[in-house]
Amino acid sequence: MPVLRVHNYRVDDADLDTLLAQRAALIAGIRKAVPGLTETRLARLEDGTYLDTWRWESAEQMLAALGASQGIPLVATTMSLTVDPSASNAEIIDEH
Repeated sequence: MPVLRVHNYRVDDADLDTLLAQRAALIAGIRKAVPGLTETRLARLEDGTYLDTWRWESAEQMLAALGASQGIPLVATTMSLTVDPSASNAEIIDEH
């Protein structure tokens, strides 16, 4: 069953272009290292925070990627550009 990893954070306007470039490289690296990442979306919410969703084919693949990401220096570098980060996991139970 597909799952989402949802991140919410703030980014200083001066860091946004760097974050976008590093995020793209990070996504490419994770896709190369671990199968199952089917979609990512980054949206700016009305309050100025960002909602970053990563869709995985299964919880097992997402958990494998989370474990593998601990060894990727770009993860820490990219996250250092964010303020007040939080993350949650969700199982997709209905789609239309």
